[in-house]
Amino acid sequence: MLPTMKRQKILMSGKEMSRTLERLAFEILERHGECDALGLVGVQRRGVELAQRLRRLLEARLNCEMPLGKLDINLYRDDWTNLNYQPQINQTDIPFAIDGKRLILVDDVLYSGRTVRAALEAILDFGRPRSVELLVLVDRGHRELPIQADYVGKKLSIAREERVDVSVAEQDGEDCVRLADESL
Repeated sequence: MLPTMKRQKILMSGKEMSRTLERLAFEILERHGECDALGLVGVQRRGVELAQRLRRLLEARLNCEMPLGKLDINLYRDDWTNLNYQPQINQTDIPFAIDGKRLILVDDVLYSGRTVRAALEAILDFGRPRSVELLVLVDRGHRELPIQADYVGKKLSIAREERVDVSVAEQDGEDCVRLADESL
């Protein structure tokens, strides 16, 4: 018997992802001006690549260096003991002091809000930022916790059975956002 192929639809091409990240960078500049005391923290895995791209866009416009960190939230997950697999532990690297900083937490997809909750908990182990804002490439809805993004690339209204997959060239060889139907 052949494995069933899941239906997929391209929601964002690589060009659309680039334009969306540029728009999000401008939104950050509008809100924060010169970006004093601002730092970016990407959530492992694909949030890191998105944060690196935002950093390049912001640095090019501001002609200054933007602090960037990588955050692994796996040990902070609230479902860790219920997982049927061993989570892959990635590296957390926040090479700047976060006390008093305005942080922008960058992730690829916002769904239940549990990843963001875990990320906030992890960040507080490194210090006390002045504020934390959330930037996501895609908000797919169906929140389980009262969490909302400050910056959203694309907002979707999709069924729970559908899955949003973000691919980035650095890890996957291409940039795109796909919608997959898990029920097929």
